[in-house]
Amino acid sequence: MTAPLHEPTAEAAPSAAEEAAAATVGEKDVQGRSLGRIAWDRLKRDKLALSGGIVVFVLVVVALLAPVLANLYGQDPDTFHENLIDPLFSTPKGSLGGVSGTHWLGVEPVNGRDIFARTLYGARISLLVGFLSAIVAVVLGTVLGILAGFFGGWVDSVISRVMDGLLAFPQLLFIIALVSVMPDQMLGLSGSSVRVFVMILVIGFFGWPYIGRVVRGQTLSMREREYVEAARSLGAGRYYILFKELLPNLVAPIIVYTTMMIPTNILTEAALSFLGVGVKPPTSSWGQMLSTAIDYYDSDPMYVIVPGVAIFITVLAFNLFGDGVRDALDPKGSR
Repeated sequence: MTAPLHEPTAEAAPSAAEEAAAATVGEKDVQGRSLGRIAWDRLKRDKLALSGGIVVFVLVVVALLAPVLANLYGQDPDTFHENLIDPLFSTPKGSLGGVSGTHWLGVEPVNGRDIFARTLYGARISLLVGFLSAIVAVVLGTVLGILAGFFGGWVDSVISRVMDGLLAFPQLLFIIALVSVMPDQMLGLSGSSVRVFVMILVIGFFGWPYIGRVVRGQTLSMREREYVEAARSLGAGRYYILFKELLPNLVAPIIVYTTMMIPTNILTEAALSFLGVGVKPPTSSWGQMLSTAIDYYDSDPMYVIVPGVAIFITVLAFNLFGDGVRDALDPKGSR
């Protein structure tokens, strides 16, 4: 037999750099992730939710910077342009409701106020009422819901019956009746500011039972968990368990429900302004613009389309973002 042409060579030993790289890879493979990081990674994979979040962010920026944007645009929301209105039909001259390079979305019938500028300012009222009334509802609902679920007994019975009564109360009719009898000046506020303040309080007050029920149910299921029993066995008091053990675990459902509550509040504000019990003219509001546009929907459809599309996009963006946040914070979701 002949010897092989080449003797088998011994495998080269890994260098120190290769061993360090392999160790680094191994560490990365077993590196843990926080719950916030897991939720963010899930949310980034949801393109619809991210799109909704971007639109929500843009809307908030537009609402905050409405005076600056209107100044850059070169139009004031309250300035009349009667020269752009047909004196015979009281409708804007030109096509598409007077759309031009100066007035991007046209002008209002009768007075000729710029629609784009009024839409910018209308975002401030809708988002202000939507956010602040949601905060009122979340604070009341969280505090009363966690108290009812944790203490039980007569505390739970009283709070639950109050929630049942508020859920059965005709919220819209009550707000209409209340705003109708409100004075023009109150607590240093006047005009539309009084109505905005009242809408925030009333919408938030009638909204807390919804989140209160969610928090109460979650608290009932968590108060008998092992980590709560362990805290009790170590001598932890009631308030320590409430604020250190239960409340942190309620953050996820509270955030999710808040994102779903804001668009509902925006629609409620639009409905009240549409019915004439929202902000007073000349303060701009999307619901008020829709109410005025009803008389001109056939001769000037742009006046109806613009505020309607603004409400639709806002509510849709919040709902898409809320659905994404709910899926991202779901502990049973895939990681």
